[in-house]
Amino acid sequence: MPPAPSAWADRWLAWRNRLVASPRFQRWAAGFPLTRRVAQRNTRALFDLCAGFVYAQVLTACIRLNLFAILAEGPLTVDALARRLDLPPDAARRLLRAAESLGLLRALSGDRFGLADLGAALVGNPGIAAMIEHHALLYADLADPVALLRGQAQPTRLAGYWPYAAGAAGDAHAVAPYSSLMGASQALIADDVLDACDLSRVRHLMDVGGGEGAFLRAVAARHATPRLTLFDLPAVADRAAARLGQSDLRERIACRGGDFHDGLPAGADTISLVRIVHDHDDAPAQALLGAAYAALPPGGTLLIAEPMAGTPGAEPVGDAYFGFYLLAMGSGRPRRAEELRAMLAAAGFTATREHPTRRPLLARVLRARKTGAQK
Repeated sequence: MPPAPSAWADRWLAWRNRLVASPRFQRWAAGFPLTRRVAQRNTRALFDLCAGFVYAQVLTACIRLNLFAILAEGPLTVDALARRLDLPPDAARRLLRAAESLGLLRALSGDRFGLADLGAALVGNPGIAAMIEHHALLYADLADPVALLRGQAQPTRLAGYWPYAAGAAGDAHAVAPYSSLMGASQALIADDVLDACDLSRVRHLMDVGGGEGAFLRAVAARHATPRLTLFDLPAVADRAAARLGQSDLRERIACRGGDFHDGLPAGADTISLVRIVHDHDDAPAQALLGAAYAALPPGGTLLIAEPMAGTPGAEPVGDAYFGFYLLAMGSGRPRRAEELRAMLAAAGFTATREHPTRRPLLARVLRARKTGAQK
């Protein structure tokens, strides 16, 4: 239970807020040596909040013009880049300087530009580029955020993109765009999850909501022995089977179609839910955990891997980004680790523990066990 609010603390906070809101105090703090740096940092943070959309559009322009891939070949002059990007030289320079200010590029001698660390990282992670392009739908849905919060917005573009959120993912045409995006972005976190969890003793792993098999392909690359099953909606499972059928994994990964509301197939000693639980509202999310518990044998294991609200150092990712993304999608919400622990306990799981990941901003991992001894 949270502690009772303190009247003194509330009065102190109100006084402090009035002080900080005062233009006279702000001007004084910006000039006083002991507060100047804090005031400047807060001014920059507030401006970044106001300008964040523009920063994102600069990044989108770079992605659409394939700028990072071009510069991966080596630095180029502004004139050479203008020709490659099919932009007027002044417009090219404007974009390059904007990207430099965001840490994506670096200016070099001879009127040249090359990749900075962030731009180079984007070259090696095509899934990020796919998500940046995908954000055009989210920006449109957030044009009136108050209407979205009040439930007064028109059907959102994200809800149409993720048809399963509205229970409409019944054919291959409907699931193709989001299955491809999930496949590209899932690779970002698959290795982080496997670095955190030792699956070498798993006999049969079933990945629920496995999309086109990105996570199971990563598992197969690390572990030669476990039997692997992908479970997803029939249209998605069919796409996965077709994709895997063109690889040497067609004999290792079985694809099964179904709906977890009708139960999950038994037989696996470990079930994984990679970026699945947060896509569902509380009732269906709890039903999914219950279905996993019913499908597992005594001693079986459930893995949950997803970005979580309240992650230290990444609070805006879980609470702001995913909070509004899932609202626009029409299903799900970000949850804190303690909320997921409570839901797992309600489903019957015990001995839940977290396995630290390399990049908790992208995914944290909870491992829960079903009571009883494995037979």
